[in-house]
Amino acid sequence: MNAELKAFADFLRRSGADDDDIFASKLVSCELITNVIRHGGDEAEFTGTLTGDAIEITVSAQSLVGLDLSRSAPDVFAESGRGLYIVKCFCKEIRAGEGGEIKVAIKREDKK
Repeated sequence: MNAELKAFADFLRRSGADDDDIFASKLVSCELITNVIRHGGDEAEFTGTLTGDAIEITVSAQSLVGLDLSRSAPDVFAESGRGLYIVKCFCKEIRAGEGGEIKVAIKREDKK
């Protein structure tokens, strides 16, 4: 996982993303991958892309069981759900896709 996240961060850096966007992307990716493995089995597939105004991340597993994206995010001190709380803090969009995948978009900050 660490090697893939480093490769993604390197891609973002080469593409002009700033340190804040790279940090957010790595944090969100790590939380999603961990949750997908916890709720979907031993493996997760990760993809990340950079668009004009967002970093889009997709994480999937063969089957996701017990991961409810529609529930309201708990607070940071909750016993469970902190990963979802963190993801929702950084992402302008989070949705379940077809075939057991989670898609998020992190809005890139306008640094002008």
